[in-house]
Amino acid sequence: MKEIWGFLNSGFHDAATNMAIDETLLNWHSEGKIPPVIRFYGWDKPSLSIGYSQNEQKTIDFGGVHKHDCHFVRRLTGGSAVLHDHEVTYSIIVSENHSKIPHTVNEAYYVLANGLLKGYQSLGIDATFARPKRESGDNRSSVCFETPAIYEILTNGKKLSGNAQTRRKGVLLQHGSLPISYDTTMLFDLFRFPSVRLRNRQQKRFTGKATSIHEQIKEALEYDDLVPSFLEGFRESLHIETEPFKLTDALWRDVIHLRDTKYAANTWNKQKNRKTRSEIV
Repeated sequence: MKEIWGFLNSGFHDAATNMAIDETLLNWHSEGKIPPVIRFYGWDKPSLSIGYSQNEQKTIDFGGVHKHDCHFVRRLTGGSAVLHDHEVTYSIIVSENHSKIPHTVNEAYYVLANGLLKGYQSLGIDATFARPKRESGDNRSSVCFETPAIYEILTNGKKLSGNAQTRRKGVLLQHGSLPISYDTTMLFDLFRFPSVRLRNRQQKRFTGKATSIHEQIKEALEYDDLVPSFLEGFRESLHIETEPFKLTDALWRDVIHLRDTKYAANTWNKQKNRKTRSEIV
């Protein structure tokens, strides 16, 4: 008999609420209140999320953020900045000691990303895993989709998704962005560049490094069309069944508290007001 995990399609919310839901699910799972959960969600307006340790003062152009009326939020996970706009976003919350979860970050990522791979393949996209050489910190980009990490998903050499993982309170949280289409003008307006010429050059290079679902398939599928494909991919790769999971009133109260006191606050989102946390990977 296959194990049953929760499936949550939480729809579209603001950036702070989306991040608060992910962390609240992590907290509740760590307390044994809920089963492992696979969540899909969207963003009610364009949103820029940055990695836990990313220095927003060096990399983010807040004039561009205001110009495009974007939400801005710092994630609980590491990595580079991601523009969440026309996309499907997923998260997985499961005990790091679960029998299906390897102990190392890369191996765990490989197991979970297999669900994404199967989802893309079911859409007719020739998706494969990237296994790039490790890059030095100086060569890493502040834009997530410019550089594939180990076991990121590619098609024709272009990156299809951006993902990040952390472990806290004995729980693994992995979430990621599955772009349906890109607005590259908005994306590159959100980052600092030494010159307009360099911004334009990087924007042109980006189209050769990243791609989206709409660029790869002719059918104009949207969020509600795509979620079932990726959910089935996770079910197949993890050998599980899922049943609908609802956000109870008590869980929502925790989400709202965490949103208002953390993810919507400058004390969390701005680097100068924060302290480094060594348990974040």
